[in-house]
Amino acid sequence: MRHADLRAVGEVRRELRQLVSRWAGGGELADVATLLTSELVTNALVHAEGGAVVTARIGDRLRVEVRDCASGRPEVRAATVDGTSGRGLLLVRSLADAWGIRTEGLGKCVWFELGGGPA
Repeated sequence: MRHADLRAVGEVRRELRQLVSRWAGGGELADVATLLTSELVTNALVHAEGGAVVTARIGDRLRVEVRDCASGRPEVRAATVDGTSGRGLLLVRSLADAWGIRTEGLGKCVWFELGGGPA
């Protein structure tokens, strides 16, 4: 992987923080949204060829979707003590009000929702 690919994570994080700050005034919700988005985008860039597409929608809740072209489904797994990976989906599962994975054509979409209580 080229390092230029991972620079997109910071750009997505900044744009999402601006969006959430306008909607909910920032704070903890913006922190959690940017953390979870960073995890999903990084996961997609590291494990899928061809990059990722990020969509964020705001209504009663914030919904973030990260699509990639990899056919494999990510799995929640325990992180190793000395490992640097394995925590992303654990964070999503722990902090999101709702989340999931759906197959789409040649790839998949991993999504989460925040705000407004459970779905």
